[in-house]
Amino acid sequence: MILAQNFFMENLNEFWQFTGFANATWQHFVMLAVGLFFIWLAIKKNFEPMLLVPIGFGILIGNIPFNTTAGLEIGIYEEGSVLNILYNGVSAGWYPPLIFLGIGAMTDFSALIANPKLMLIGAAAQFGIFGAYMVALAIGFAPDQAGAIAIIGGADGPTAIFLSSKLAPNLMGAIAVSAYSYMALVPVIQPPLMRLFTTKKERLIRMKPARAVSQNEKIIFPIVGLLLTCFVVPSGLPLLGMLFFGNLLRESGVTTRLAKTASNALTDIVTILLGMTVGASTQATTFLTKETIFIFFLGFMAFIIASSSGVLFVKLFNLFLPKEKKINPLIGNAGVSAVPMSARISNNLGLEYDPSNYLLMHAMGPNVAGVIGSAVAAGVLLGFLA
Repeated sequence: MILAQNFFMENLNEFWQFTGFANATWQHFVMLAVGLFFIWLAIKKNFEPMLLVPIGFGILIGNIPFNTTAGLEIGIYEEGSVLNILYNGVSAGWYPPLIFLGIGAMTDFSALIANPKLMLIGAAAQFGIFGAYMVALAIGFAPDQAGAIAIIGGADGPTAIFLSSKLAPNLMGAIAVSAYSYMALVPVIQPPLMRLFTTKKERLIRMKPARAVSQNEKIIFPIVGLLLTCFVVPSGLPLLGMLFFGNLLRESGVTTRLAKTASNALTDIVTILLGMTVGASTQATTFLTKETIFIFFLGFMAFIIASSSGVLFVKLFNLFLPKEKKINPLIGNAGVSAVPMSARISNNLGLEYDPSNYLLMHAMGPNVAGVIGSAVAAGVLLGFLA
């Protein structure tokens, strides 16, 4: 009887050692709370639910405590585990180009083709990236880590993941979560900055309707865009190549089925896997560090600089434009790569001051330019730092 009781107690104790309760730390509960907060933001506040629901639930998956010495092969960092295999798409950097393929297939570049000078606004918004890079260097990050952190300022999650997978894989979880967090908070962060740097008179500027863009122009654009950008920055080829390829599928008129697959089913599948595995990579033991706090601070600073730079650049640019060609500076914030949310913010704020002044199509010009600009900036950093 005693032997049976001892056997039972030993087995019960062994079972207990495998449970999450026995292996939990306060850090796990902090990260579980973060995951629940992301899910709450997505569902209750409608902040980028397509991103925050997979990331938030991924954080829950990644922070279920377990005995790491038991050889269960269930953790995302355990070689050969299912989660680790799915995470290879992040760590090896092949999810982001697939996302860019989908972005290209769903994006209409007409606003940018019709008014090419809007490309300058997208370029100006990249000041946030290089400003954050210099600050990151100043506070002690290595050059490759500083470059990976700085790309958060482009407000482009796939680009941030791609670059950090090449330059600073150990910081990728914090960088990815930071980038997607600030993308989701665009409606909160950008409007106060736009009001701060513009006058009421500037907010009422009406822009002329964009000219009609021919089908031939739309077909030529991705081809010329690929050659121009990748000849200058060949290291941006994985992102830029897939972006322009997706756009050619959309505009060619003969690959509609491929364009629909790339922009819908493929993008949805990759978004699910990307968001979930990025969330799961934020294990408490690797995520809750002093470096993570610095990354979130630098990312926030980069995003503030990027959004402000776009608005301020338009104000400067208007000094050299005739009255009838002036640009409403409310579209300057759209120079960051949060498509199409930042363009919608431009439009909504414009309608707030003039209910008949629709800025959405104008804002889409710098918005899609920001996608190209952030990919080019990532290519520049990768070329110099890899």
